[in-house]
Amino acid sequence: MNIKTRVEQNALIVTVFGELDLVIAEQFKAVIEKELENLKINTLILDLKEVTFIDSSGLGAILSRYKMLSEKHGRMALINPQPAVKRILELSGILRIINIYEDLNRALAAI
Repeated sequence: MNIKTRVEQNALIVTVFGELDLVIAEQFKAVIEKELENLKINTLILDLKEVTFIDSSGLGAILSRYKMLSEKHGRMALINPQPAVKRILELSGILRIINIYEDLNRALAAI
């Protein structure tokens, strides 16, 4: 898995490539936490367009970042998941607490 980050409109945009699973979950959490702290930003948008698979560890990593941001009165959104990944997000219940948007512009406008 590869993770790319950038800042746009005072939000950290994280693009994830490949599988978000047990092997990568800790690295994923660490990268996001470090970037948010270094940049002093409390808004996170996860771009999941290139995620091909997500398991319970990946779901847990997303939820832990959501919890971390919520405790700091931050915001989080998901964008562009592939249909199979979106289905897993739906079944897990994550979409009841984290909003999903079709694209970055809509996410930025909403949060």
